[in-house]
Amino acid sequence: MHVFEVVIALLVGGAALAAVARRIGAPYPALVALAGAALALVPGLPTLDLDPELALALFVAPVLVDAAFDSSPRDLRANWRPIASLALGAVALTIVVVAVVARLLVPAMPWGAAIALGAIVAPPDAAAATTVLKALRPPNRLLVILEGESLFNDASALLVYRLAVRATLTGFLSGWSVLPTLFVVTLGSVALGLLLSRIMMVVNARISDVATGVVVQFCTTFLVWILAEQIHLSAIITLVVFAIAASRRAPEIMPARLRIPTWAVWEVAVFVLNVLAFIIVGFQLKSIVARTTGGAGARFALFAAAVCLAAMLARIAWVTGATAVVRWREGRRGDASPSRSVVSVSGRGAIVIGWCGMRGTVTLATALALPAGFPFRDLILATAFGVTLGTLVLQGLTLRPLMLRLGLEDDGSVDREVRLARVESLRAALAAATACPGAESAELVRHSFQLQLRRAEDDVAVHLADANTAEAAQLDVVLQSDDACATDDAAVVRAATEAQRRRLIALRDDGTIGDAAFQRIQEELDWMELGWAQAVASPQRQHAGE
Repeated sequence: MHVFEVVIALLVGGAALAAVARRIGAPYPALVALAGAALALVPGLPTLDLDPELALALFVAPVLVDAAFDSSPRDLRANWRPIASLALGAVALTIVVVAVVARLLVPAMPWGAAIALGAIVAPPDAAAATTVLKALRPPNRLLVILEGESLFNDASALLVYRLAVRATLTGFLSGWSVLPTLFVVTLGSVALGLLLSRIMMVVNARISDVATGVVVQFCTTFLVWILAEQIHLSAIITLVVFAIAASRRAPEIMPARLRIPTWAVWEVAVFVLNVLAFIIVGFQLKSIVARTTGGAGARFALFAAAVCLAAMLARIAWVTGATAVVRWREGRRGDASPSRSVVSVSGRGAIVIGWCGMRGTVTLATALALPAGFPFRDLILATAFGVTLGTLVLQGLTLRPLMLRLGLEDDGSVDREVRLARVESLRAALAAATACPGAESAELVRHSFQLQLRRAEDDVAVHLADANTAEAAQLDVVLQSDDACATDDAAVVRAATEAQRRRLIALRDDGTIGDAAFQRIQEELDWMELGWAQAVASPQRQHAGE
């Protein structure tokens, strides 16, 4: 059977496994990982090798951009201490513990290779955890911390990984140059990400075709990665900054008819890449199994199990210790207010965060990126897959029962922001529609917005504290909408929806709502805008036909 046929069959199988995972409430990567492991045991399948330099860019870049684009800078700033604690402290502890365990079990392994292994298995993948958690609706801060950690732990682990690989291959690494190098790389990556996001927005503003827009977005993602790598900066930091900065301007530039299909394409692409990563590693494991002789397979399995246990315990130890320290400090200060420090969401929240250590695509891609002649490459690759498989199966399949047992519930913060944003944006739309002259049928447009606003106000539980500020914002929308008004119904709809979007963006930019609420209302506006466009265009097409 040819490789292409196998890959197509496994992609279809991955889609089926994802459907099964949704039905049983498990993260789909856990089932896909089991399928990838089974590849190594199926006789007659071909082997498949991937260029190590391609692995990181192919599997990590799109997944990282997709996650960063949906992140909320407001929530990241509010929770920067727990996020930084996990992305730096937990990763560092995991690297050290795994490296020590690896050296104890395989004394012949160089320290550089052991540290590289630690960096490979250190960063958890929040996608597997949040797939389960979002269905159970936990407190929003829990999701923010896990998703924020996944954006930055990859960068910290990959920096250590690069240094360890370089030291192993060259046999030399100047300790005095490490910290200045990290400082320069971090600042340079942030600056490059901001610059490229501005250029990207200028290009996107001139694209009106869906296919062209999607292709340009994917190509830009890989170009950003390649450019950062070529000038020896952190591709991950550059991409995260690039995506977050671009997400702030995208709603003003990209129309609804482009944004809706683009989101769908990105969702499919990320799913396909996750499945392909497990498939390719399964092929790699098959070749590793073919090269092992005697009891080497059993030694590989025991080594992977020990490293997996060490990685899980290191994260739990860090979260538990950090939480204890924070509570001890709060007790000494007599501080009754909830701390924003390390994982102080609650004792139950700390348990969940400690258990959400599932590894995923980044771990697999980083292992695949090891150079062909790297010491103990087969052992490291097999261990990386073993840690990924072990954490996904053990932690991923037990996360839902753990959440149900702990009884963590949604605090309703996002829903409150959604209701507020819906009311405020509808008020702006009604004000803009009322200010526009129009035909008699345009009154139906205004009446529709009035009904929507009435329903939204019945549902809303909170209001703006300063009514004068809301009135001033509405007046500003009316004044801005005058130039867009005309005598046809389409212009009334256009002016109203533009006013809604301006108000929604203003609420996000001033921190009244976060990006989770913003994206939900934006999706509602996108579908409503397309519906209005179709409703307005249908009579015009009918009239033209007559």
